[in-house]
Amino acid sequence: MLETSARLLRVLALLQAQRDWTGAALAARLDVTTRTVRSDIDRLRQLGYRVHSTTGSAGGYRLEAGNAMPPLLLDDEEAVAVAVGLRAAASGSVAGIEETSLRALAKLEQTMPSRLRHRIDMLRAATASAAGAGPTVDAEVVTAIAEAVYRHEQLRFDYRDRAGEESRRRAEPHRLVYTERRWYLLAWDVDREDWRTYRADRIRPRIPNGPRFTPKEPPEGAVAHVLRGLGHNAWRHQAVIRLHAPVERVAAMLPPGSGLLEPAGDDACLWRTGSDSLRDLTNYITALDLPFDVEGPQALRDHLRVLAARYAAAAENTSGM
Repeated sequence: MLETSARLLRVLALLQAQRDWTGAALAARLDVTTRTVRSDIDRLRQLGYRVHSTTGSAGGYRLEAGNAMPPLLLDDEEAVAVAVGLRAAASGSVAGIEETSLRALAKLEQTMPSRLRHRIDMLRAATASAAGAGPTVDAEVVTAIAEAVYRHEQLRFDYRDRAGEESRRRAEPHRLVYTERRWYLLAWDVDREDWRTYRADRIRPRIPNGPRFTPKEPPEGAVAHVLRGLGHNAWRHQAVIRLHAPVERVAAMLPPGSGLLEPAGDDACLWRTGSDSLRDLTNYITALDLPFDVEGPQALRDHLRVLAARYAAAAENTSGM
């Protein structure tokens, strides 16, 4: 039979792992009587844990949220997952969260057994990040936007666009979307009466929020809508490219934010992308090393014809041989 202190930790771990427990089930897992379980529950309450109990045939125990964060008991896999997540957050794109993440990680690793610290050290040594640098967004801004999304409250904010122009916006926030080290807000712009995608690092919320609203649904999913805007609508030259390869193969070759892919049969797909430069757009497309057709715009076709003539002339030139 477990000693009292060890048994209390075991009771706490069971209550954290499963939402509801009957007294009989806890007693069976701990190899004690239901009276002992009741006594252990009382001790946990004295330590500050809020354990709700109900009586009757369907009665039992449930660990509820309290006023302060209690210690958590994690199994091996959970501890490694949390450590990896904290290390990723420490190099993430939310300003001010790095120090907090490293502090939490230090506490976690300090209490880990050596076998788990060794697993995390191996993972750290064997991996490297290929994420590019991007602007950071204040944690308070992300939280304020998320709260407005959750409460269905109109968001009032100052916004700075790509050209550096400031404007005041009123929007019904739908979702925060994170991609390529950037945070975006998909929202219904009240004054423009249309869906808009905003860079979160360019948002300065105004307090208080506006009135509550009935949420609208974008014509496509939030992620697809944002990616379409980032890779297509936001650019001077908006292109639709038919790539002669299965959509699954192409998706594995493209980073998030490069545009929107749509299947076009078993061996082809449509890629909606764009750029402010025809030269950059051409380099981006040809770097995939896949056969393709340009469905638009005409300016891209003309640019490719000029390049094709230039390359053909270079291939036929034998004066240097």
